[in-house]
Amino acid sequence: MKLLTIGALAASAGVHVETVRFYQRKGLLPEPDRLPGSIRRYGQSDLERLHFVKSAKGLGFSLEEIGQLLKLADGTHCREAAELASRHLASVQARLRELHRIEHALQKQLEACNSQQGNFSCPLIDSLRELITVS
Repeated sequence: MKLLTIGALAASAGVHVETVRFYQRKGLLPEPDRLPGSIRRYGQSDLERLHFVKSAKGLGFSLEEIGQLLKLADGTHCREAAELASRHLASVQARLRELHRIEHALQKQLEACNSQQGNFSCPLIDSLRELITVS
C-alpha cells in the first residue's frame, strides 16, 4: 500500500479529516513524523487502527475504553479485553432496560391520548407537567 495523506486516510476509513485529528489528540491514532518540507504520510497500520477505532465506536465503546482495547490489541490480553467488553455489555443492557421502561411509559401515554375524544386535556401533556412539578 502506498502512503496516504490525512485526507486520503480519512476517506479510506469513511471519516472526516477532523475525526483523524481528534483521534490523534486523544492518543488513539499516532501522528506520523513530517519529513522536512513535506506532509505527513499514513500507512496501512494507521488505516487498520482507524478502522478498529471506528468499529469499536460503532459498538458503543467510549474513547477511553477504545484506548484500553488498543493497549490490549497485541492478542495476548484476551482475558482483559473480554472483561472490558463484559462491563460494556452490562452497561448496554442497563441502557436497554431503561429504554424499554421509557418505551412502555410512552406507549401507555399514547394509548391514553388515543382513547380521548372531544376537547379534553391531553393526558400526555398533563403527565409531563406533573413530572416537571415533581422534579
